[in-house]
Amino acid sequence: MKRSDDSEREKRRKRRRLIQELGEQRIPYLSPADPGFQELWDSSYAGLALRQSSALPDGLHERVQSALITLQRRGCLLRDLVRVRDRDVFTAVSRALVGQPGYTYRYLDTRLFTIPWHCEGEEGQKDEKEKPCCDSDLRDDRLLEEKQEKEKKEEEEEDIQFNITIINYMDPSAMTQLKEEPYYGMGKMAVGWHHDEDLVPLSPVAVYSYSCPAEPKKEGERSNVLGTAYNIACWRVGLKVAWDIHTPGLALPLQSGDCYYMTADLNRTHQHCVLAGETARFSSTHRVVQCCTGTLDYIKKRCSEALENLHTDPEKNTKSLKSLLPSALQRIEDIHNEVFEWLRQYWFQGRRYARFCSWWTKPMEQMEKDWKEMERMVRVMESGNLI
Repeated sequence: MKRSDDSEREKRRKRRRLIQELGEQRIPYLSPADPGFQELWDSSYAGLALRQSSALPDGLHERVQSALITLQRRGCLLRDLVRVRDRDVFTAVSRALVGQPGYTYRYLDTRLFTIPWHCEGEEGQKDEKEKPCCDSDLRDDRLLEEKQEKEKKEEEEEDIQFNITIINYMDPSAMTQLKEEPYYGMGKMAVGWHHDEDLVPLSPVAVYSYSCPAEPKKEGERSNVLGTAYNIACWRVGLKVAWDIHTPGLALPLQSGDCYYMTADLNRTHQHCVLAGETARFSSTHRVVQCCTGTLDYIKKRCSEALENLHTDPEKNTKSLKSLLPSALQRIEDIHNEVFEWLRQYWFQGRRYARFCSWWTKPMEQMEKDWKEMERMVRVMESGNLI
């Protein structure tokens, strides 16, 4: 937690310094209509790639967009409570995490739990293989985009396999407090400047963007249309070199069905934001997350490691600690706290998904039992008595 707090303080310090240096000025930025746009892209944003919607099969768009709409209509996309500038706030964006079974993803001191894109017979459901872990209306639709996009991107990134995707839904009409982009004057931001967190170094990030069609005009309302979509302000992704006031920014318009990719070290050296359009928008952000400490397998091993120090007397039915070495006791305390962080996040964040996806239910019930045993062990450490 201290490392996270220190990092956040450093970001705030850099942000204040940048705004002070700028004063009332704005850094220039370029869009496709501006001279020099492509040269700037090639020279300062070479890790960014765009694949236009026309390069993807029509059938793929239809299936992906239908799946996204189904997730949203069934209430699967929820706002998260995150920590920003020492305050707990709800995100303006609604989202769900879909990915490898048992994976989690941390951002802004919040842990998300995957809705698995493969669920039959996986860990956590071994006793109920005949019972699907997800709502029957969602089992097919919720996987279409992930599988299709995953296969497509694996062809391009043969050495890297995406293990999660964050599905986002943004409706500007319901996002009443969108902030103005502060450095370039790019417009209203649906998502502020950031690096994607907790990723494997140099791994790509791939984003599929779907802008919902504009609502048809009511009778009597004036419309400029030959195709309303052409007159609607589109969503854009903004990019800048991190903490740099000299390099112009880049604002890339996204047509519905476009994919963009952040490759090489772009996510480390640059920051990006999402600039709001006029209609609702879905995005699916495919990532390769660090999995050393963020999986169910990892935390189960940690539980086992702590409980190995617990001895049960079969005759007296009492329990005691096998080792009272300071290092062993400290390890129990550390694991006890780590498991509680998982449980706390699940109780508040992850359990909301149990009404349509039960994959995590049994593993977390077992983790709670393990944590209660550790709680007793900690009391033994404090009192020196048997449990």
